[in-house]
Amino acid sequence: MSYHITRENNNEDKEHVNNQLFYFNLAHFPEDLRGRYEQISLFLKDENGLVRGGLLGEVCWNWLEIHTLMVDEDIRKFGYGSKLLSEIEQIALEKRCDFIKVDTLSFQALDFYEKNGYQVFGSIDNVGREFKHYYLKKDLNR
Repeated sequence: MSYHITRENNNEDKEHVNNQLFYFNLAHFPEDLRGRYEQISLFLKDENGLVRGGLLGEVCWNWLEIHTLMVDEDIRKFGYGSKLLSEIEQIALEKRCDFIKVDTLSFQALDFYEKNGYQVFGSIDNVGREFKHYYLKKDLNR
């Protein structure tokens, strides 16, 4: 049998690869954490229903991961980002998560996350040649 590598955008094959890794990982997690995967989307909308920000994340086993947190630039500094974080932290507690993890670039929101109790556990230099990529975690008190 021979194998070859292809480069293509194929959603069915992508789903297969993701599912295979998911099932492999699942076999290594404790019974009570299996099946704990849920996407969570929070949106900040104005009175006309226009999205002005949001937080996209997922519960995965015993943690919650934030993939995207964005607030429109003209309404930053009014506490909406902190409100989104507070809401997702409450959801994480309700879902019995042990911690939240997130990443940010040095020109994005490092100070914001640190102000909200997140701690850097790693970083990568030379991102975009002049920036740093930070990885942060916040332990949840249950």
